[in-house]
Amino acid sequence: MKSGFVSIFGRPNAGKSTLLNALMGEKLAIVSPKVQTTRHRIKGILTEKNYQVVFSDTPGIIEPKYKLHEKMMEAVKNALEDADVALLLVDIKEDWKEADAIFTALKLKVPAIVALNKIDLASEEKIKEAVDFFNAKSYCKKVITISALSGINKKKLINALLEFLPEGQPFYEGDDISDLNTRFFVSELIREKIYELAQDEIPYHTAVLIREYQEKTTLVKIVADIIVHRETQKAILIGENGSMIKKIGTAARKDIEKFIGQKVFLELFVKVKPKWRENEMQLKEYGY
Repeated sequence: MKSGFVSIFGRPNAGKSTLLNALMGEKLAIVSPKVQTTRHRIKGILTEKNYQVVFSDTPGIIEPKYKLHEKMMEAVKNALEDADVALLLVDIKEDWKEADAIFTALKLKVPAIVALNKIDLASEEKIKEAVDFFNAKSYCKKVITISALSGINKKKLINALLEFLPEGQPFYEGDDISDLNTRFFVSELIREKIYELAQDEIPYHTAVLIREYQEKTTLVKIVADIIVHRETQKAILIGENGSMIKKIGTAARKDIEKFIGQKVFLELFVKVKPKWRENEMQLKEYGY
């Protein structure tokens, strides 16, 4: 039996969340073409009869500008500390030297596998060049080519990871697929819809707080606050005659129902909390 922790690192938009979802066969991490969508460290627990791999999807590595960013980079640091293997994800179209500089700066003490992502968008020649480039790096034990969006060779990737994972008993019992609770995933699904439907800059100024999660006999009642830090942002999220908040609510409700397998009554409120991204107490309240 092999058992261990694999942390996924990479620049914003390398495809870390898409990869975690593909490996788990479940939507655990929200996905958006906008950068810095992931703010927390999200664990996915993959258990088979001869192994248990605990994946961590981490926020994209950035220079912190707010306390919120500092919390995000703390999540990266924590994932570094308890990893048995680092899975370094590179978008094949990005600047490899920049990715290499980030991976070198991580000062990895564990074996690392470099996964070259989005290979369906590159020529054979470019793929070979990238493989050679990362194979030459001292932190890299192996290079694997994948396409997280159009389908990965899951078996090939898992086998590569298992080579470097220690033998041992599972860390998590039963059929849990994450260490995070349902409320967390519900708030993330609401946040994903804000990324999808709101203007470009709005998502970065919002947090979602689940105030009520009640399981009734026929449905689950959920009340959530969407936190912004300016009145103008509140107006945009509510929209004309409540049109935007209605759209966000309908789209989020459908995804939440799919995720928890029950009917949902969802109520959303938009609240203004100036400078919440800099406020330690509010960050704690919103789960950071």
